[in-house]
Amino acid sequence: MLPQNIFERKKMQIIFYEERNFQGPYYECRNDCANLSYYLSRCNSLRVLSGCCMIYELPNYEGYQYFIKQGDYPNFRRWMGYNTSIRSCLAIPQYSGSYRLRLYERNNFGGKMMEAVEDCPSVYDQFHHQDIQSCNVFDGYWIFYELPNYRGHQYYVRPGEYRRFTDW
Repeated sequence: MLPQNIFERKKMQIIFYEERNFQGPYYECRNDCANLSYYLSRCNSLRVLSGCCMIYELPNYEGYQYFIKQGDYPNFRRWMGYNTSIRSCLAIPQYSGSYRLRLYERNNFGGKMMEAVEDCPSVYDQFHHQDIQSCNVFDGYWIFYELPNYRGHQYYVRPGEYRRFTDW
């Protein structure tokens, strides 16, 4: 079990705009929000004033997800978005502990196991294995990318067991 003081909730401040280049109606968010539809019909640009977060195309933290760090995103393509549908956001806590996870080639932690304690730009290059079907996150917060070199769809995982890839 991890000591509770290593997980600090960093203040998130993000402004979502309906139009490109920070124009039109906007909504300022300082906390997790399960349904941004109450405030905006679409999101064409955003500004992250502090913190990091995951934004999701669907309500309740579902659908495609995108890691957003502090900065300006004048259009949805800047965060690698496929469209203007952003319906929820989740703050990523600041973390000051160690990082450790185990990746498995089969469901339910079966098959070849690979352990990581730092960023890995290519699972195939480092572990000579392409598909990951389950994982166990012991320490830290991780973002999985569908393609090498931090490209493609993103998946945010927190400490816990993920018995199937659909769990993340």
